Amino acid sequence: MTDLFGSYQLGKLVLKNRAAMAPMTRARAPQNVPAPEMARYYAQRSGVGLIVTEGTVVSASASGTVDCPGIWSEEQVAAWQPVTAAAHDQGAAIFTQLWHVGRVSHELVQPNGAQPVSASAKQAQGAMAYVRHPDGTHGFVPASVPHALTIDEIAGVVEDFAIAAENAIKAGFDGVEIHGANGYLVEQFINATVNDRDDIYGGSIENRIRFALEIVDACVARIGADRVGIRLTPFGRVSGMAGYEGEGETYLVLARALSSRGLAYVHLMDQNVGGTWTLPEGYLAQFRAAWNGPLILAGGLDLEKANALLEAGLIDIAAFGVPLIGNPDLIARLRNGWPLATPDRATFYGSGYEGYTDYPTYTPVSA
Repeated sequence: MTDLFGSYQLGKLVLKNRAAMAPMTRARAPQNVPAPEMARYYAQRSGVGLIVTEGTVVSASASGTVDCPGIWSEEQVAAWQPVTAAAHDQGAAIFTQLWHVGRVSHELVQPNGAQPVSASAKQAQGAMAYVRHPDGTHGFVPASVPHALTIDEIAGVVEDFAIAAENAIKAGFDGVEIHGANGYLVEQFINATVNDRDDIYGGSIENRIRFALEIVDACVARIGADRVGIRLTPFGRVSGMAGYEGEGETYLVLARALSSRGLAYVHLMDQNVGGTWTLPEGYLAQFRAAWNGPLILAGGLDLEKANALLEAGLIDIAAFGVPLIGNPDLIARLRNGWPLATPDRATFYGSGYEGYTDYPTYTPVSA
């Protein structure tokens, strides 16, 4: 029987179980430099077989959240090294998620107060950026109006991802996950309601997925296919994303294109809004048939759901997000049937170390 607690061969890596830590923004890296406490945070959660870190921005202009970590400078690379060492010391593999938010940003986050960028000049309605206000306080504000990337600027962003991938390996990561989900820049090109371009990056499915594939290919060329994964959210509706004709087929075409590249994995996120899955009935099986490599799924999973999907062969790894914030020992709790703690949402973002590394492990009551 295939279940969450069995080991799994992910390329050259042997994972101690089929559980992954999903990437979660925590905004605790002042000036985009990973803080020392981040090593403790990830080490505490290294009971999973695979950690995917919070989104790590590939350039200063890629950010939409103040104090999120970056990986474009030597200082950042050096600051990540204790994090990767801590995870490895606990027997976990660790990838970092390479992130460019595109239009889900604000001038207060951008260098020199510049406009954010996107596939088009369309504002992300309802999307919020996490900023530092002039008075020093932090908070969410509506995303600014972006400007559409030029062809030359697109090439520059692709290069930023490739450099970030190289830096990740220097920092000791086992690989990188390209953030193509949740309404950020890669998905802004994929989504036909955002992308209104009339050049080689717009219009047809093949043109709208071109940017994603160029980033994948650039990263593969620098660090190897077995060290590159990508996260996607078919039918995602956050950060101003809307549905469009041929949405499901768009991701199946992308899955087939990715299959020829031998990547480490594809990581699907079902946004599970209000406890209801956003992936249509049967779509996971369709995607599984189109993509021939390891498949991770995140979004509203518990042990029962994860094991059912693993046993059915629909996924290879189950990823958990919010439960790992309040339960650093999540795998032990699931294995032993111990109760789960509820994390404090008020401390999810940028609240010092309260609600970050102070959640206790479970201590069984002696008989």
